[in-house]
Amino acid sequence: MLQQLAAKIRDIPDFPKPGIVFKDITPLLADPQSFNMTIQLLAEQYIGRHIDQVVSVEARGFILGAALAYKLNAGLVLVRKPGKLPAATQRIAYALEYGEDILEVHQDALAPGAQVLLVDDVLATGGTMRATVDLIQTLQCHIVEIAFLIELRALQGRQRLQEHRVFSLLQY
Repeated sequence: MLQQLAAKIRDIPDFPKPGIVFKDITPLLADPQSFNMTIQLLAEQYIGRHIDQVVSVEARGFILGAALAYKLNAGLVLVRKPGKLPAATQRIAYALEYGEDILEVHQDALAPGAQVLLVDDVLATGGTMRATVDLIQTLQCHIVEIAFLIELRALQGRQRLQEHRVFSLLQY
């Protein structure tokens, strides 16, 4: 089953810059059976656990997060790049593998004590998710777990998230 999903992910060399091999999940998303199987396998990790909100990271994380939130009967909270959210935001600046960035979340998106599942498509160096964890913790939420479709083990991103449970469906 996992091999079938992995076969739908293509490598794009030198994207977004030379030396980086981008894991393109769009073929997986375009195939209804593979997309359905992906969400089902992710959801199986959390069905029966108390999840108030699924927090997903821009942009491919939104796709997985929305479908997973629906499947878990949870709300969906979006973590976005600056200037994309219309109400008052909480923000964090962070370094990533090929530059710097800022993430924002609506200040009123999560109630203190909310049980949240963080979701993104790829765990690489862990910079973006580390920033997301720090951002969500400023809102005093409990992070149940952090889930990824893909983990690039050689980049050791999991080490930046050591204090939390991390699940990845596919590892490279």
